[in-house]
Amino acid sequence: MLKSKKKLIEYKLFYKIYLLYFYFKFKLKYLIKKKSYSQFGEDLIIDKFFKNFRGKYVDIGCFHPIKYSNTLLLYKRGWNGLNIDLNPASIDLFKISRTRDSSILACLSDKKKNVVIYYDNQFSALNSISKDNLKNFRIKNLKKIKTKTKIFIDVVKENFDFLNIDAEGQDFKILKTIDLKRFTPKLINIEVEPINKKNIYKYLEDNGYKILKIKSASHIFKKEKK
Repeated sequence: MLKSKKKLIEYKLFYKIYLLYFYFKFKLKYLIKKKSYSQFGEDLIIDKFFKNFRGKYVDIGCFHPIKYSNTLLLYKRGWNGLNIDLNPASIDLFKISRTRDSSILACLSDKKKNVVIYYDNQFSALNSISKDNLKNFRIKNLKKIKTKTKIFIDVVKENFDFLNIDAEGQDFKILKTIDLKRFTPKLINIEVEPINKKNIYKYLEDNGYKILKIKSASHIFKKEKK
């Protein structure tokens, strides 16, 4: 028992040191001019669309403040917003680096229910409640954690200008809970897979959105003017 407690204390100390290291690493990278932070250059399209406009974003499945981030370019231009992820480490990294943002630990889905989160590792982009991830990415050494899901309206209360959804298979389930008459983002970037493409396109087209650009699995929709 004492040995386990000692390991836990050592782990917590290492984790705090890592967060401190990441804070200074973020500040350094933040000062360095970089063209893009997204995985497929999505942020360049997003940045070009908004031009000099300064607004708010909601990033679901935010994962990391720098790596694969579709919102860091906006943040550097003065934007702020809400970051949501089911991984505590991701939220800790956002809280120490994106101080103008609000960052919330939450697992979103289409209804409130008890689920199991499958963790590839603490800093993996593949952590998900979707079992398909285990097969698709051949994840073996995983950790299972039980949690209760929330729906979009539980955590988002104010309107925003840009919506990013990358939720590892839960993308459409989350999207269909968002009332796009109440919330009116000008641009939506969502991860689209063949299995959910038809439903995503129909839902967004029914709510006045039209495809702007496709970058790999990221499909970017813009709100059509009436």
